[in-house]
Amino acid sequence: MLKGIDPLLNADVLYALRAMGHGDRLVVCDTNFPADSIARQTVFGRLLRIDNVSTARAIEAILSVMPLDTFVDDAAIRMEIVGQPQEVPPVQREVQAAIDRAEGRSWPLVGVERHAFYEKAKSAYCVIATGERRFYGCFLFSKGVIAPDGE
Repeated sequence: MLKGIDPLLNADVLYALRAMGHGDRLVVCDTNFPADSIARQTVFGRLLRIDNVSTARAIEAILSVMPLDTFVDDAAIRMEIVGQPQEVPPVQREVQAAIDRAEGRSWPLVGVERHAFYEKAKSAYCVIATGERRFYGCFLFSKGVIAPDGE
């Protein structure tokens, strides 16, 4: 255990989050996402896990240490529901609330069509699978920066 670090953030996840640079993307996904096959195509090259929790809870832990990128309009992306791209299911509303709490303001999730989401995911830095069993619990986040002290 580390003081001040969410206990869900295991050593492998912390290593990957620390290694990511500004603009690198992170996938956080549900149990139905092709996580292992996509993770093998990412920069990190292997699947990371935060098991037995919802996607929203895993994202809460991740965003407790990782800032979102303020230089792009799509720093937080959600997978759209096939045939209903405007619908936002409960799992995505929970993640939206977690993002807003972490960032201290409203930060809209950008919807991306399912197959386009898979393509974006392949170029991500890493993939973190959760225990989320609800459909469409899949998200992409771009890492931001932390300003020097006093700025």
